[in-house]
Amino acid sequence: MASRMASRIVYVSKLGRMRYLPAWDYQKNVAEKVRNNMKTGKEPGHTLLLVEHHPVYTIGIRQTEYTEELETQLRSMGADFHRTNRGGLITFHGPGQLMAYPILHLRSFSSGMKWYVCALERTVIRTLRWLGINSHTSPHTGVWVGDNKICALGIQGRHVTTHGLALNCNTDLRWYEHIVPCGIPDKGITSISKELNRDVTIDEVEPHFLKAFSEVFECKVVPADDRDIGVG
Repeated sequence: MASRMASRIVYVSKLGRMRYLPAWDYQKNVAEKVRNNMKTGKEPGHTLLLVEHHPVYTIGIRQTEYTEELETQLRSMGADFHRTNRGGLITFHGPGQLMAYPILHLRSFSSGMKWYVCALERTVIRTLRWLGINSHTSPHTGVWVGDNKICALGIQGRHVTTHGLALNCNTDLRWYEHIVPCGIPDKGITSISKELNRDVTIDEVEPHFLKAFSEVFECKVVPADDRDIGVG
């Protein structure tokens, strides 16, 4: 039992606001540490990174659909643009959006990616319910309020997970007007603030999200520092 509990500790690291690439480099550093811990029989060091990005458009592994001309156009609007190795198509990240990057040794929780995706969606649905919003899944990945997506998912990793989810809190939704979010042309985008008709900040949402995460993943979440996750 003690060993199982140790394998279900998730260290929460709040990175504040930062650009996408430094956060991605940080993810890779932590993921490598988790892999090494598992190889040497140490505690996994599961980590949940919470971050808010400066405006950025990112695309997943189906990159051939997006031309350099589109990249130039989006950059001209004041956002960064990055091609990544996550699943999914194009989306926006920026201020007012809670980014959660779980870096987990997946087998410590479940053996499959399908379970993992569903667990992330259930975490967001539970978070939103506590805030007074009824949401749901659909044949399209992510979490929805009616026909409007409120949280996007894009993940990578069969053994140690990287990337994660983007939950719109008080995001400026006008950034989405320049793209077809997640490649779904007949759906919209919404935010917690829009649904509740008041300003809802990331700081208000975070405690609910962490509680939901700990319940759905049946884990203990504790604050991280560099000594915990081995980043230096």
